[in-house]
Amino acid sequence: MRADDNPRPAYWQQQVRYLIEVDFDVEKHRFTGKQEVMFINNSPDRLDRVYFHLYYNAFQPNSMMDQRSAHIADPDSRVGNRISRLRPNEVGYHNINLIKMDGVECEFEITETIMDVFIPFFIEPGDTVNFYLEYESQVPLQIRRTGRDSEEGIAYSMAQWYPKLAQYDDQGWHAHPYVGREFYGIFGDFDVIINIDSSYTVAAGGVLQNPEEIGHGYTDEYEAKVDENGKLSWFFRAENVHDFAWAADTGYTHTTHMSEQGTLFRFFYLSNERTDHNWGLLPGILDSALTYLVARCGDYPYPEFSVIQGGDGGMEYPMATLITGERPLLSLVGVTVHELAHMWYYLILATNESIYPYMDEGFTTYITEETLNYLAGKNLLPRREYTSNPHAARIASYVNFAREGREEPMSTFADHYITNAAYWMATYTKASIMLVQLSYIIGQEAFDQTLLEFYDTWKFKHPRPDDFFRIAEKVSGIDLKWYQNQWIHTTNTIDYGVDTIIGNPDGSSSLILVNNGTMPMPIDLTVYVEGSPYYLHIPLVIMHGRKQIDDGLEFMQMEPWAWTNPMYELHLPFPVEEISRVVIDETGRLADVNPVDNVYPRERESD
Repeated sequence: MRADDNPRPAYWQQQVRYLIEVDFDVEKHRFTGKQEVMFINNSPDRLDRVYFHLYYNAFQPNSMMDQRSAHIADPDSRVGNRISRLRPNEVGYHNINLIKMDGVECEFEITETIMDVFIPFFIEPGDTVNFYLEYESQVPLQIRRTGRDSEEGIAYSMAQWYPKLAQYDDQGWHAHPYVGREFYGIFGDFDVIINIDSSYTVAAGGVLQNPEEIGHGYTDEYEAKVDENGKLSWFFRAENVHDFAWAADTGYTHTTHMSEQGTLFRFFYLSNERTDHNWGLLPGILDSALTYLVARCGDYPYPEFSVIQGGDGGMEYPMATLITGERPLLSLVGVTVHELAHMWYYLILATNESIYPYMDEGFTTYITEETLNYLAGKNLLPRREYTSNPHAARIASYVNFAREGREEPMSTFADHYITNAAYWMATYTKASIMLVQLSYIIGQEAFDQTLLEFYDTWKFKHPRPDDFFRIAEKVSGIDLKWYQNQWIHTTNTIDYGVDTIIGNPDGSSSLILVNNGTMPMPIDLTVYVEGSPYYLHIPLVIMHGRKQIDDGLEFMQMEPWAWTNPMYELHLPFPVEEISRVVIDETGRLADVNPVDNVYPRERESD
């Protein structure tokens, strides 16, 4: 990486190139693989070993994934005890027959889903080395993300299907066992050849290089090049990505749609009465979604995006998603938009999902709600209406969860949450609220600019939470370290209220605000005087700045509130009898755990 590409001092990242060829046996659900991995050590460190992920090995009885599901209080219903019941022909495995580095055979040790490779010589800073692997693998029965014979009848959902070189960055190796959560990979290029029975249509997160030899909806002019074993050889290429996924079925309907942005959408699904209508509407809706996402998040830099029926829910992969397809239209659009949004917050901005799972899922959840609201405003989503705050339901669900005392800090590693419920709440909902509240703190205009500068600064790199918040600070001129710390690393909660209004002898009024919570926040206050609104902004002292405008609204600026003081007195130049109503956070963006006292007089008192 060139010095002028560095988004922070001394930043570097590794680089890979994969050449994979697999020969697939659809009768036994097995494949043999030959794989080359070119690895460029851009780190300043001498490496004495490398690690590979062998994800298929998780789908064996008594694996860490199986044990975690058996002992967690609220197991994922898709997993349950299913792994423990797999028969020998239903488990997943990678049998590694050979691995070489620069032509020299390596010893290795496999501990379930991690292969520790003892390399024959050091990999010095700046070195380029080549690994060669030969292996035999069995596709597990579909349980989680990857596998064969899904509930909707998809033959093969091929995710986490090849030996994958683990990431190494300035925190060291990230050889996380596959327990259930997500991933972290090295950017590079993939050339993948899949030899499979010619009756199967292959869908993938890459561009097919030989459509004229394939057909199957990739081109109208072709001469199928079937070998003596009845197989087609599919050659896909994906550039500047960090994973590669594909799927195959004999019954796929394959359609395409060229978007206004110039991205080619591909759709692969099983045609039936539960899919035809909604999948027929999906291309036009997704086209509008892409236009909105590009405007909010930055360019989509890849030539294609494939929406593939497969897997067990919805899961993102570079240039593709695997989703269950027999859904009502709103659900189908919702999951597809969510996975499309992941192309920014997972693929292009490639955070470490094992350590910072809220970075990709929270950002994606936030922008998904914004996008669906936009689509509703264009009347593209039946039975969904545009709203001024599309995040209100998530804020309410978080507040209920927090009041029950069930949440765990967002900073918890993805696989280490005590409950799945706490993981989902923190990683998706609370993390999306983090962005909603950030727009409240710095203003919508500054927030929108932050998203775009985050993209421009960190695209095709591996940002961390600090990197995002430093950009937000730069754009807004506001210190945000207090917010980052409190919201991510604690379970402190927000609870502000309007205590009382007192009339003063000089005809003015004193408004008393209180902080009954454990987390400080700036306050937007709307004061209605004889029916007319006055908009006031009270920053925190620790912000060392204040927002000036928020979605076009300018504020009367008040003195900062010191977070150490649980009470704040505001002098208003209006007689108390003329003040009809006072509201904290009228936009509803604060996750206040007791919003009843945010309005004065209390709603019940004004009835």
